Amino acid sequence: MKRCRIAVFGAGAWGTALAQAFSASHDVCLWGRDRVHLGEMADRRENLRYLAGVRLHDALVIEPDFETAAHRADLHLVVTPLSGLRDTARQLHRLQPATPLLWACKGFEAGTGLLPHEIVAEELGTDAPCGVLTGPSFAAEVARGLPAAITLAARDPAFARHWIGALHQPRLRLYANTDLVGCEIGGAVKNVMAIAAGVSDGMGFGLNARAALITRGLAEIARLAQALGGRAETLMGLAGMGDLILTCTGDLSRNRRVGLALAAGKTLDDILRELGHVAEGVSTAREVVGLAHRHAIEMPICEAIDALLHHGLNARKAVELLLARDPRDE
Repeated sequence: MKRCRIAVFGAGAWGTALAQAFSASHDVCLWGRDRVHLGEMADRRENLRYLAGVRLHDALVIEPDFETAAHRADLHLVVTPLSGLRDTARQLHRLQPATPLLWACKGFEAGTGLLPHEIVAEELGTDAPCGVLTGPSFAAEVARGLPAAITLAARDPAFARHWIGALHQPRLRLYANTDLVGCEIGGAVKNVMAIAAGVSDGMGFGLNARAALITRGLAEIARLAQALGGRAETLMGLAGMGDLILTCTGDLSRNRRVGLALAAGKTLDDILRELGHVAEGVSTAREVVGLAHRHAIEMPICEAIDALLHHGLNARKAVELLLARDPRDE
């Protein structure tokens, strides 16, 4: 396998984890916005803020200068919060317009409701060599070298196959997909469902309720994906069911922790302040409900979570409204 020069943009937990994972086989540099934080990482060889306890690979370069990181890279990998994707993609296109781009951002852009691939298309054009990394993957486990499997989705099958061949590793397995819409919908809406799962678990409703919520949540996700042009079968794979199960059940899930805290009666402002990380499901819930209304899709779980997060509904009332719904055909 040929060694590649990979520039990773975003020094949070997931950006650091991917940079760490690819450093064993490639020449990787990691850029972030906070120069003080990057300096601490370089000195200590550890991301204390987001991945404490994981020693960074000796070959991983911590690069505080954006242009230096982008220069001569064979691949740009953007792992900022979704709010940073547009500006980062725009800067990279200005500096290195021919360099392939992958992103690992999930959600919908606030205000526009655009998915990540739509943001990239606006900034780079629809024919740009690009794709998304998504799927069930907690950063802490990937950074420690524990086995995981994720999806690389791109419109161009040859692009996906090429970069899977370059990036695939025994402990970080990559699988190809051409359904960008389905993969990104799965990666975005599962965060809303994880908040719902946290609420259910936090209120002591048990494992049966959690299983029902995950299953009906998957149905909501598939309906939205199909309405936006995605494929239902995509949601049966890693980018759909796999990511949903992990995020709804794993204790490392930030969005699940938001739900648990809401069930305990904490305010959203206090929860997000204590969390110290981005919980994408909080902003995604509002965007999903807007899309559901525009496309006349029933998404009652997402609507309940949006009402809980943004419209003053309390956790117990949100659950009561869901349980009181009339029976439906499966």
